[in-house]
Amino acid sequence: MPRLAPGEAFRCYKISKRFDQDISAVMGAFKLRLDGPRITQARIAYGGMAATPKRASSVEHALRGKPWTEETVQTAMAEYARDFTPLTDMRASAEYRALAAKNLLLRFFAETSGTRAPIQVSRYEAA
Repeated sequence: MPRLAPGEAFRCYKISKRFDQDISAVMGAFKLRLDGPRITQARIAYGGMAATPKRASSVEHALRGKPWTEETVQTAMAEYARDFTPLTDMRASAEYRALAAKNLLLRFFAETSGTRAPIQVSRYEAA
């Protein structure tokens, strides 16, 4: 794994019923490169949303060139419906997976933006 360059952030999150030795319901990986306040590169991938892991290319496109703000993130969340039709199985419903995927992006923003303002995590419509 290469070291992060200045202006880059990377996080991975796993959502599962148990902490250890459990297959994830949703797994999200996020890498972002900023040039000042603008997003120059966004790479977002999920596992558990479909039969195989997949990039969220529409979400990535919605972020590129925009400022790294909560408003930008909220706008990009609408693009999940273009990228995924989540599956339902014994680990999670499609609605839960869609909601978790969107909120993981919001969590990534909260952890990397440096904002101290509370972020409201809401219930969104399924992708």
